[in-house]
Amino acid sequence: MLNSKYNSIAGKDSSRIIAISDGVFSVAMTLLVLEIKVPIQHAITSDTELMAALWALKPKFLVYFLAFMTTGIFWTGHSAQYKNIEKSDRNLGWINLMFLLSVTLLPFSTAFLGDYTQFKFPLLIYWFNIFLMGLMLYVNWWYAYKHGFINEQTRDIVDKPIRHRIIIAQSLYFLGALFCFVSTYLSISFIILIQLNYAFAFISGREK
Repeated sequence: MLNSKYNSIAGKDSSRIIAISDGVFSVAMTLLVLEIKVPIQHAITSDTELMAALWALKPKFLVYFLAFMTTGIFWTGHSAQYKNIEKSDRNLGWINLMFLLSVTLLPFSTAFLGDYTQFKFPLLIYWFNIFLMGLMLYVNWWYAYKHGFINEQTRDIVDKPIRHRIIIAQSLYFLGALFCFVSTYLSISFIILIQLNYAFAFISGREK
């Protein structure tokens, strides 16, 4: 009885979800760059060696850019949902926390891929991280829609675009992950191109 009463009052403030989500995203984006280490000073004896050491970091910079774009895309998607989600409950709060759990894994999967860029397995781990983020973002929207938490004036207008964006993006990410069996760098480059298009709408020519 007491538990049911608690459930009826817990998690009603959607602004709290937005606040913690923005905080987690900002920390995750900051942690990504910490995996790029400055070349060890005592091992460098000339400008030529320093430039060579910096050049050797190019896989890490590539993966950092990939992960920064990934985080930005999902932050934008999450923001688009909560621009329309006006209500919340305890379950939606925990669904969002599970989504944030997958976001906090991104620095690890990024570091793993950055250290072993030439191998397929780290790329598949990174893709699985993206898949979890997309899955939980979809579940978040589905739950909010099913329980009437979305603005009634816009719910039918924004529902299909938000669902389709997630499904299409995840399908393209899966295709990009499969390219790792040809080349991991091809796979990374393809996923980056997908993200650039979603960020700037190069192909469609309109805001997504």
